[in-house]
Amino acid sequence: MHFPVFLDTCVLYPIVLTDTLLRVAEQQVFRPYWSGDVLAELQRNLGAVPQIGDDRARSRIKAMNRAFPDATVTGYEALIDGMECDPKDRHVMAAAVHSECQVVVTYNLRDFPSEAMGRHHLEAVHPDTFLLDQLDLYPEAVYLSLRRQSTESARPGLTALQLMASFEKLELRGFAARTASPLAEPQRRPVVTETPLRRW
Repeated sequence: MHFPVFLDTCVLYPIVLTDTLLRVAEQQVFRPYWSGDVLAELQRNLGAVPQIGDDRARSRIKAMNRAFPDATVTGYEALIDGMECDPKDRHVMAAAVHSECQVVVTYNLRDFPSEAMGRHHLEAVHPDTFLLDQLDLYPEAVYLSLRRQSTESARPGLTALQLMASFEKLELRGFAARTASPLAEPQRRPVVTETPLRRW
């Protein structure tokens, strides 16, 4: 069984990063989790962007839930007040603990003190570090996901070079550097099981 990972709102907000994470998850590299609180925050933030708006924000979240119907964590509310992290992120930590996740993927590492997380066998990990770890463990699955992301993205389309540039803008510089040359090579036959592509 693949290890459970909780995705914070901040890593689900940029569509390129969301697309990468969920495509890798579709290859059964890890099991993604989020919560109702995370999705509500995501919808508010996306809905406030004029180019996106409420309708597209809701559509994106519905598509995420269709692709991963077991990802939404419930029943964690009683744990929130006991979490020893930044008050605004206690709901994230509580949901991660309740779902027995091992990792919280987030940009906000300072909001999740390692000592407090360690008491619950949790670790807060930057998305660049997380993706590099998956690349080391499951290179075929990650490269397949990235090639699909590059060739199948629309409005606008993304070349491999543009995808790497997007990663750099999202502070995924290590991941961008490691994957740039292999993505430029001709596509090799994948050795992992292919799964249906879903859009979010």
